[in-house]
Amino acid sequence: MAHRNFSKAGLRQLPHLLIFSFSHFLIFSFPHSLHAQPDSLRVVQLLKQGKKEATAPLHLWYAHQFIGTPYVAQTLEVNQKEQLVVNLHQLDCTTFVETALALALTQEQGSTSYQDYCKNLTRLRYRNGVLDGYPSRNHYFTQWIESNERQGIVKEVKSQEAPFTATQHISLHYMSRYPHYYPMLKNDKQAQVVIRRYERECEGHVVHYIPREQLNQPLSSALGIVHDGDILAIVTRKDGLDTSHIGFAEWGEDKQLHLLNASQIHKQVVLEPMTLFEYMGKHPSQLGVRVIRIMRK
Repeated sequence: MAHRNFSKAGLRQLPHLLIFSFSHFLIFSFPHSLHAQPDSLRVVQLLKQGKKEATAPLHLWYAHQFIGTPYVAQTLEVNQKEQLVVNLHQLDCTTFVETALALALTQEQGSTSYQDYCKNLTRLRYRNGVLDGYPSRNHYFTQWIESNERQGIVKEVKSQEAPFTATQHISLHYMSRYPHYYPMLKNDKQAQVVIRRYERECEGHVVHYIPREQLNQPLSSALGIVHDGDILAIVTRKDGLDTSHIGFAEWGEDKQLHLLNASQIHKQVVLEPMTLFEYMGKHPSQLGVRVIRIMRK
């Protein structure tokens, strides 16, 4: 889910790389990093392949490499304390987007290094790019957008003209109201206080989004403001949350907008065969989409 819900100064210098056995995982001492051994190898393999084959936009090319990867929720909730989790063989909607973007950022920097990939994943996943405990993870997608806007990685499309005819008044409180849903939060009162403070920082923010009924338009319409590879964040009516799902925009051969996403319905990463309009019509709680653009160099 776009909101990382259990119930449903960064990295300036790398330390010496050490490997510790931990069950079927390997823990690297790249600060607080946890991954399965094949994942580090696949990161390097993908970056080398992308260097030769990738087409623009890079993040969309990388996203397509994960089609068919199993959808698994809660893949970041595997530790007692917050660590950077690298998992390319199981993805949810947010980790799918982060993985593709981190690979693209690493290639744009001219690197095929796993350590550089981890730096970029940390930049994306954590508040202002710094891993500082569980509350520093961008749990709500509004927080994710604002953190990555500050770092110059993304920019939300904030037009007030058609098709951005609906507004969302941000009011976040789900995590602080239901901390028992979150294993690393439920018994940590200090972390709960920090989570609530971060929720309040977004209080009252107003964003413009494209309502569901406007999504049944062709590429040649005003909806054409949405580009292939834009992140689409689905706005929810659920109290205390901002979004319920995310993925990448992709215009199909039918000239209609589709969603490339880690799908809970299909249990894998797919380019949704239904149009986005048809898809959202099956989910009454989904109100429309916010549009977030990746900033190129």
